[in-house]
Amino acid sequence: MSQGEEIIGPDFALGIASGEVAEGAPMRGHVAGKAAIMVRKGGEVFVVGAFCTHYHGPLAEGLVVGETIRCPWHHACFSLRSGEAERAPAFDALARWRVEQIEGVIFARERIRTAAPKTAPARAPGSVVIVGAGAAGFAAAHALRAEGYDGAIEMVGADPAEPYDRPNLSKDYLAGSAQPDWLPLRDPAWYRDNRVSLRLGRRVLSLDLAQRRILLEGGESVGFDALLLAAGADPVRLPIPGADASHVHYLRSLADADRLIAAAAGAKRAAVIGASFIGLEVAASLRARGLEVHVIAPEAVPMARILGPDLGAHIRRLHESHGVVFHLEDTATEIGADALTLKSGGALAADVVAIGVGVRPNVALAEAAGLAVDKGVLVDEYLETSEPGVYAAGDIARWPDKITGERVRVEHWVVAERQGQTAARNMLGRRERFEAAPFFWSQHYDQAISYVGHAPAWDRAELSGDPAAGDCAVTFYAGGRKLAVATLGRDLESLQAEVAFERAIGAL
Repeated sequence: MSQGEEIIGPDFALGIASGEVAEGAPMRGHVAGKAAIMVRKGGEVFVVGAFCTHYHGPLAEGLVVGETIRCPWHHACFSLRSGEAERAPAFDALARWRVEQIEGVIFARERIRTAAPKTAPARAPGSVVIVGAGAAGFAAAHALRAEGYDGAIEMVGADPAEPYDRPNLSKDYLAGSAQPDWLPLRDPAWYRDNRVSLRLGRRVLSLDLAQRRILLEGGESVGFDALLLAAGADPVRLPIPGADASHVHYLRSLADADRLIAAAAGAKRAAVIGASFIGLEVAASLRARGLEVHVIAPEAVPMARILGPDLGAHIRRLHESHGVVFHLEDTATEIGADALTLKSGGALAADVVAIGVGVRPNVALAEAAGLAVDKGVLVDEYLETSEPGVYAAGDIARWPDKITGERVRVEHWVVAERQGQTAARNMLGRRERFEAAPFFWSQHYDQAISYVGHAPAWDRAELSGDPAAGDCAVTFYAGGRKLAVATLGRDLESLQAEVAFERAIGAL
């Protein structure tokens, strides 16, 4: 049994006095050697598994909302009644036990079997094609089967690898602390057992919306009744000499990560161009591999535009405490075989170079097909494009966001997964609005930043707590409207901010 499954707290099978179980406050314990939590909600008591099925987050530290519990780490949401994972990034259900109350004592009894599968509506499409095998694409395929859809599902992806955990590429996987077999979102057998046809390493050349077909390279075409576009984004390439040299790396795919890992094995000094989230995560991972790391970026304070000056300055100090050297308010003008030329006039030696200066959404297919496109594929609140029966999700989707009051496009993993789930349910006629508050997390050494909401521009940032102590929150406003909350070491506050945004969205 792993340390995370350590058996602590009372044995729920032996009984817990009813008065000891507070309303909405998860109690940690165990049943038959399995870690569990007990939660009272109104007149009912539920006993479910103690750890999130995504990254094993401790649900006893999570937040109970209605008949659900949310993970403190990455905001997955589970039904207390069924154990079902209701929202990404978790997909597997929690274990659950039957509860019995006798004379003021609560007992956990036998394990309850998985709930019966759902039945899809009679008007469900005959076939679904998903363009893109990333976060949104996988989540959509999974949701379709979870909702009882029995028709054909074809998933087409340019990446030759089966859907995998992309956020890990710049974090633990690149650092060397996550094994390759941790990355796949599902075992290959899952796709076979659930009849999800994968066409990987294949590019879609065009969409024929009139004939409801997609054309693949090689001349093959695939028909559809409903279509999800989840083509993702590609890294922005620096337009400077040497940016495409063999020792220069852009991190987007598993193959990119493997090439960077191989290059790092024979290198001593790395240069990272860009102090974005991915750039600094790469810097931290390369430091974990023992490389000397230099970061070049044009801003005065890393990530200040997103996180504010206080939290941005803390992130800089954190990286510097681990040996990262910053070259701020500067840019690279040329990349040579063993050194970079800086705009400031200096030169910086480097064996390997990683570039993280943003991504560009893959909207060419949609635009060529005549779909409405403006800085992304335009979708309505149901994630449907200008063509009925065609949906878009993930990095390419630009939807009407009630937090900002504007159309937004967000390049984050959890957003893509949740949009994939919503689009899938809407293909089945559920008419579910996408109203989740955007969420992402970023890992830097032993500190994780959580960010809820979306603040592309803000005029006021309020700090509470102390970043240096690893305990703070920054709230971002524009014109008096609260747009986002970033937290460090305050997981519960991050969850509470998410719920507040959702309730505000629902009231609009």
